Amino acid sequence: MKAAIIMGSDSDWPILKPAYELLKQFGIESEVCVASAHRTPEKVKEIVSTAPQRGVGAFISAAGAAAHLGGVIASYTTLPVIGVPINATSLNGMDALLSTVQMPSGIPVATMAINGAKNAAIFVAEIFALSDDKIKEKLVGYREKLVSDVETKAKRVEKQLE
Repeated sequence: MKAAIIMGSDSDWPILKPAYELLKQFGIESEVCVASAHRTPEKVKEIVSTAPQRGVGAFISAAGAAAHLGGVIASYTTLPVIGVPINATSLNGMDALLSTVQMPSGIPVATMAINGAKNAAIFVAEIFALSDDKIKEKLVGYREKLVSDVETKAKRVEKQLE
């Protein structure tokens, strides 16, 4: 199974690239494309409707402003859609957050924090780990490293107090 990362603009790539890299770390293949919910709706529909044939098991969508890319993707599929609101306007991403999180009943989009692409990748890994023990093992290792990193930082601070 692989993930599809769909962004509304190429300017979103710097925020999504760490998610792409994290998916690779977990051994999850992904495809990446730029498609706009409002400017290229037919392209979005084609990408989403043909995704199962390409082995896609989940989507990460990202868009700024009030673009509703995650919702449009979710309207075309029953696969999990994870939305990443992008901080792209003077509203600091709140417009994107609200357009992503306020989905009507029956068409969910799991919504991450503004610019929270890495958590979207982790969420995809958690979904895929339900049926893939290798990904599950990598997730456990990732969490163990998080613990180790915090302990290292704590020791660094403690040394400064001496």
